[in-house]
Order: sequence, then C-alpha cells, then structure tokens
Amino acid sequence: MKEQPNYYAIISAEVRYDKNLTANAKLLYAEITALLNINGECFATNKYFSNLYGKSTVTISKWVSELVANGYISTHYIYKGNTKEIERRYIRKLKGGVKENFKGGIKENFKDSISLSKDKHINNKGASFKKPEVNDIKEYCLWRNNGIDAETFFDFYESKNWMVGKNKMKDWKACMRTWEKRQNKTNNNNTTSHRHKKGGDYGDGKF
Repeated sequence: MKEQPNYYAIISAEVRYDKNLTANAKLLYAEITALLNINGECFATNKYFSNLYGKSTVTISKWVSELVANGYISTHYIYKGNTKEIERRYIRKLKGGVKENFKGGIKENFKDSISLSKDKHINNKGASFKKPEVNDIKEYCLWRNNGIDAETFFDFYESKNWMVGKNKMKDWKACMRTWEKRQNKTNNNNTTSHRHKKGGDYGDGKF
C-alpha cells in the first residue's frame, strides 16, 4: 500500500467558500500550505501531487492555475544557468494560512512578507545533533528536489548509529548534500558514458 502523508492540513474560510475555486483546487491549496518551508515556499512538483492524488500532471496544472488566477498562490521558476531550461519550480502562498508541523498540528502562522534566509534549512553550527525523523528527511529532500529516497537515507545511518566514519554525525543535512553530490556525479558519469557509446560529442563520428 502506498504511504500517505500523515500531517494535518487546514483550509481557511476564505478558500473554503470561494465559489471561483473547484473543490479539488481547494484541496490542493491545503496540501501546498502544509508543505511550505520556513520561507513560505513549496517545492513540490506537479508529478509529486499527481502521484499523491492519482491524477494526471495536466489536471494538477489546472488546479494550480486556478489558485494562481484567484490570487492565492504565485509560481516561480529557477532556471539552469543562463538557459531557459527550468531546473525547479516553487510556489508561494499569497494570502494568510498556516504552516503545518509534519508530525501533526499547527506549527506557526505565516505572513506574506517573510524575509528569513533559506539557510534556516541548514543546521546551525555548534548545535547538538538531533536524529531526524523520516518525515523531516522527506521534507528536506522535497525542498531540495534531489530525488533521494528519505527512508534509504534514514535506514543507512540508523544502521550506523548515526556515525560518519568514526565520528558522531553533526549535521544530517550536510550529509544529505554530500549524497546529492555523489548522485549528481554518478548521473553525469552515466550520461558521459552513454554519449561516448554513441560517438561522443561528434555525434555518429562523422566530421
């Protein structure tokens, strides 16, 4: 059975009684607010919501468009280098709402003009290590959009008693970023190998 999120989501009265929104768009709004990080941003993709609700990405896109058109959210895109290729999208909530604690319950109210740095997602140096929950890891992976399986990461370090080599882990998020680098390096190597098999950068080998 597919695992489902276990955090709460709240739909404000303003959204619940908005006749311009479909019921599904209202449900998606609640999901988005529950996934907001400390900066009021949601990095979940249409594919994520598609898998969650069993709907096509086209349908999810329509729900997102409803929320944008009615001024409840805004969508922003991060591009790769100086290209027009989208690396990732993030969503900002524009009206009121609350952030949900992934362990259940309301964590804190959000304001539209949040100016906190994204570095809040990085553990403060010098703070004592606290073993993360699987949901904490899932949230961070989602925010980083890194494609790393949270349970695999958790099980790996749980089996090692959260040790890195001979030392106790100090920052699990830093370890996660190291996993990302290794994964990206592996993917790049695979891409290069595949390219060489096809004649490398010279296409089919003809000049």
